[in-house]
Amino acid sequence: MENLKEYIEKRIPEAVEEGGEILTLKIEPGAFRELAVQLRNDFGFDYLVCMTGMDWGEKLGVIYHFRSTLSGENLVVKTEAFDRENPELFTVYDLWATAGLNEREIFDFFGIRFINHPDMRRLFLRNDWVGYPLRKDYDTGDTVNPVRLESDETLDVTPVLEAQEDGIVEEKEHVVFKDSEYVVNIGPQHPATHGVLRFRVSLEGEIVKKVDVNCGYIHRGIEKMCESMTYPQTLALTDRLDYLSAHQNRHALCMCIEKALGLEVPERAVYIRTIMDELTRVASHLLFWSTFCMDLGALTAFFYGFRDREKILNLLEETCGGRLIMNYNVIGGVMADIHPNFVKGVKDFIRYLPPMMKEYDEVFTGNIIARQRMKGIGVLTREQAISFGVTGPSGRASGWACDVRKVHPYGVYEKVAFTEIVREDGDVFGRYKVRLDEIRESLRILEQLIDAIPEGAYAVKTKPILKLPEGSYFSSVEASRGEFGVFIESRGEKNPYRMKFRSPGLPLVSVVDTLASGNKIADLIAIGGSLDYVVPDIDR
Repeated sequence: MENLKEYIEKRIPEAVEEGGEILTLKIEPGAFRELAVQLRNDFGFDYLVCMTGMDWGEKLGVIYHFRSTLSGENLVVKTEAFDRENPELFTVYDLWATAGLNEREIFDFFGIRFINHPDMRRLFLRNDWVGYPLRKDYDTGDTVNPVRLESDETLDVTPVLEAQEDGIVEEKEHVVFKDSEYVVNIGPQHPATHGVLRFRVSLEGEIVKKVDVNCGYIHRGIEKMCESMTYPQTLALTDRLDYLSAHQNRHALCMCIEKALGLEVPERAVYIRTIMDELTRVASHLLFWSTFCMDLGALTAFFYGFRDREKILNLLEETCGGRLIMNYNVIGGVMADIHPNFVKGVKDFIRYLPPMMKEYDEVFTGNIIARQRMKGIGVLTREQAISFGVTGPSGRASGWACDVRKVHPYGVYEKVAFTEIVREDGDVFGRYKVRLDEIRESLRILEQLIDAIPEGAYAVKTKPILKLPEGSYFSSVEASRGEFGVFIESRGEKNPYRMKFRSPGLPLVSVVDTLASGNKIADLIAIGGSLDYVVPDIDR
């Protein structure tokens, strides 16, 4: 990292280094593109973790969180758009593919247009939407954007900005689908989209030529809502993002706030949080197995998986009072101590599940038809996974060892022995197998922790109104679908100035076009199911 600092000082002396635990640079917009190329090609920052649009008042801009998969080093870069009235920045989509949808999201909510981005449409809102909701001066009145029942006629044609060799930026027209293409809708009301998500698919016979992802059907403005809430109030919203990773999401937000406050969580609470995270992971992977098998026609498997997932939900309900929305982690610990039956129940489940998983392999994994539907289909290379930011089981199935529990350990993961499941297949079968093997590793973690829960307090007392010190903070956890991150910018007030959730689901849908193109439309169903995205996590 020292070499990088020297490079910045020599080549971009106007860069301002800001304080913090992670090296943070503030770069002028004119110098940002050159720096981005150097970071990617010379310094090995091949993973763009998070892009956060910002409204700093007089200026709009973006905060980039980078990580090197080789060294594990992190870097934060802040840059401002050229002009608030007509904000523009150069794209990094050609360097990190994950910027494709992230830049569209920032354009959607902040109005920043990215020069040389090939498809500068809104991502969640209609193209005729008036205003940019995450700006501080956004008009929330009902009359500005009344309910429209007519179709969005501008869906297939959108202006993009292209920089010419002489430096002049010209506006050109981008066409998503030509009139001659045969386009079918899959979703938004289709069981195989696993939520209210719409794929527009261009077909040539049975072969997929292009997939256009349409998000926003259940957008609830959670990041905007957080700006008007106190920090304890924001916790309830994380359970409603990826509701199958409720404990893990809330764990990330609590960790971020606790780190900012310098708050030490009791050891008992840390153990309980880690156990709950792993139970959540097993429950989520069981649901994946159930629904994926049903997508491919195996209805019996669906009942097997749901039968076993119920046992985890019963355990969680006894302690948390909820089966889906848990509301359990709080700032400083957990809401309540574990139920008297909890330890015995977890031990019984650890003994119960392994024989059942042998049945899973007999019912589905070894089935010749299932294998033909999975093997060699939807191949994602390691380089593509990193570029698109596809983390979690889907990234590890492509050979990328990206488990946050290993890369940046939290909770008590440093105290337990477990194997990070990494495969080289990169196909539907690889993603399927990684999740089944991760269930076994989670049981192994639970077995080590359940008898080691220390005595003591399960939470520290905190004030009902908390004010975070002024600054920027970021924490992430290994959620069921990948790296879930929380970014907070605080102005020293009781509510966050900006709160951003790094969705593991957005990169998963961004890669569907890459995986499905050239395959049959039936394979699109298997590919989507193997990625295991959850739509509310995308539509934040």
